[in-house]
Amino acid sequence: MQATMTQSKKRAPREKTSFKGIGRAMKYLTNYKRQAALPYVFLIIATLSQLAVPHMIRNVIDAVTSGFLASQVLSALDKIPAQFVGTALPKILEALGYDSATTIDQLKAALSADLGNAPRALITALVAIVGFALLRGIFSFLQAFWAEKNSQSVAYDLRNDLYAKIQQLSFAYHDKNQTGQLMIRATDDVEKVRLFIGQGLLQLVGAVILLSGTVIILFSSNVALAWTAMPILPIAIVLFGVFASLAQPMFAKVQQKLSTLNTVLQENLAGIKVIKSFTREKEQQAKFRAAADASMDQSIAVNRLFTFLFPLVFLIANLGQAAILYVGGKQIIVGTLSIGAWQEFSLYLMYLFFPIMMFGMIVTQMGQAAASADRIFEILDAKSDIVDKPNASKLPAVKGNVKFENVTFRYVGGGDPVLKNVTFEAKPGETIALLGATGSGKTSIINLLPRFYDPTEGRITIDGNDLRDVTLDSLRSQIGIVLQETTLFSGTIAENIAFGKPEATLDEIQAAAKAAAAHDFIMSFPEGYSTHVGERGTTLSGGQKQRVAIARALLLDPRILILDDSTSSVDVATESHIQEALETLMKGRTSFVIAQRISTVINADKILVLEKGEVVAQGKHAQLMEEEPIYAEIYNSQILAHENEK
Repeated sequence: MQATMTQSKKRAPREKTSFKGIGRAMKYLTNYKRQAALPYVFLIIATLSQLAVPHMIRNVIDAVTSGFLASQVLSALDKIPAQFVGTALPKILEALGYDSATTIDQLKAALSADLGNAPRALITALVAIVGFALLRGIFSFLQAFWAEKNSQSVAYDLRNDLYAKIQQLSFAYHDKNQTGQLMIRATDDVEKVRLFIGQGLLQLVGAVILLSGTVIILFSSNVALAWTAMPILPIAIVLFGVFASLAQPMFAKVQQKLSTLNTVLQENLAGIKVIKSFTREKEQQAKFRAAADASMDQSIAVNRLFTFLFPLVFLIANLGQAAILYVGGKQIIVGTLSIGAWQEFSLYLMYLFFPIMMFGMIVTQMGQAAASADRIFEILDAKSDIVDKPNASKLPAVKGNVKFENVTFRYVGGGDPVLKNVTFEAKPGETIALLGATGSGKTSIINLLPRFYDPTEGRITIDGNDLRDVTLDSLRSQIGIVLQETTLFSGTIAENIAFGKPEATLDEIQAAAKAAAAHDFIMSFPEGYSTHVGERGTTLSGGQKQRVAIARALLLDPRILILDDSTSSVDVATESHIQEALETLMKGRTSFVIAQRISTVINADKILVLEKGEVVAQGKHAQLMEEEPIYAEIYNSQILAHENEK
């Protein structure tokens, strides 16, 4: 049995080749209608111009050889004694393909005409070659320009669709997917799809047109030689089909390894201060090196496949060319094939081999693009857990009556629920304090209120409206949030405060900053509100970032306010200023406050004490001190700790 299990592990099913994603990506070209067709129209003209050149070269060679032959025959005729003309002339006429009744004067006139026409035919053919070359050059440029423009447009649409979709996806989706994985799909994967649409797809169509045109011309010019060349095509097509089926899953793994590498890089850059603080540079370098090694090994595996493919294709092409040289050489020897016709066929033969060579590069690009397209559409097809109902209504201006009715919640893929039968009511204007140890469910409650997640059981209402029955935008626009982990964006302080209300005036921004006790430190900067903050606000201290985030929430003038431990990063003096401002601002608003320190929630209208996801006590401070030993124990332990710190 153990052997059977081992065999089953070894025989893990190979990923199936799928080109549906790249097909869907190509449909983005239909957004551009006529513009999308332009490169292919120009491609057809350029390819037809290319196909015309070998025939012109044949005309050049035939003009030269016929002129040379006419010159040599005329010279030979002048040297034949008159007495031998009667016997020699019929043989000369037969060799040259003339009627045996032709006289010597008629023959000389015909040969002189051939000799005179040769320069004109030569010039005409050369002019035609130059003309077709110019035509091909112009339309090749136009096809490349419009193909690139179209591919950039498709990439633009894909990136915008990806970004919009990522914005719409629920927190549950982001919990399961790493930032680096999402970033690589919006950058490298989109670029690989763009390259195929802009280059590979055009090359594929061009190769098919060139191949089809060449096959038609070969059969129309010399059937025997054409049939000699034909066995190459099915062998090459089967070969490339097999390699494409093997390569596409390998390219998918390359992108996965690259995503892992990008994730490690992104996490290390984001946490560079932590890495340096704990002197973990070497360990993180080893982690990055391991991801880089895995990415390199997978890329080498793909290249190993193609280093075998291309020599094999060249071998097949050379064997085909050898067969054609043999058959064509025999026809030249017996006089059924002219030098010009042979040269024409040889050039068309290159046109037959060239697309076959191109298919190798096209298969590579197609495999990469197909794998990347599948990864892109994995995101675009992802279903969000939190969406508006088809008949969702707009939430009217709220008064702030919030009810949790037997709410149970567990994270997707999680085990035990993090909230169990939570029931409470917040009346308009009340301040609800959430108190409890880490992991007790405080953050889960405030995540449910703006519908970052939906409850597993029970329901939440605002002014009697079930949150699942109203639109997300109308709900979240009336809730101001200051999260424990403060996030600021690159830009000025004023832009960060006005993030939720870009049309806000400077006076409104300053009023919000003053209310959050941020105005004074902002004005201490040389540029004041125009001061640029670094990435994620790294140029500001923790307390400064926290106050800017509070100002950002207050600028919205929300009817419901969520403060997730919003004073955790400030000193006691600043906390006092913020608390004074918040007490004024919370009047008339329903506020939910999470705090680790009991002193920050002592004046709340209702305090919810949570333990292991359940509300074990609720009420005002004085009531809880008298009736709930758990609350009294928390209060006394923190007060005692505070006294000891003094």
